[in-house]
Amino acid sequence: MAEDIEGGLVERLRDRLDDLPRWQTPFMAIIVIVSEITGGVGPWGALRPLIATALAVVPFLYLGQHFNGQHSKAFDWTALQVPLLFCLLWPLLWLWSIFDAYQTAMLSVADEYSLA
Repeated sequence: MAEDIEGGLVERLRDRLDDLPRWQTPFMAIIVIVSEITGGVGPWGALRPLIATALAVVPFLYLGQHFNGQHSKAFDWTALQVPLLFCLLWPLLWLWSIFDAYQTAMLSVADEYSLA
């Protein structure tokens, strides 16, 4: 008796899911929610600027620029920071590197998803 009820319930649920539009299935609902949270650029596109900014906060290494693939810029700023330490302008370069890492990551995400 219990098996008949369970089997009938499963069949009715399967029929209801087959009749629903694709986006109303549980899996597609999760996809829609993730898309809304990440602004349509996917989880990596939403996290990339945050990771680049977090790496750029580490002083003296310019990891945000390395993360964005701008290795020559990171090496140049590493060499430039030595003289700037003596004239107390290094914090400006460090703050600029944080902003630059975030901005570059945002622009690269925008470029990648505008072509898609």
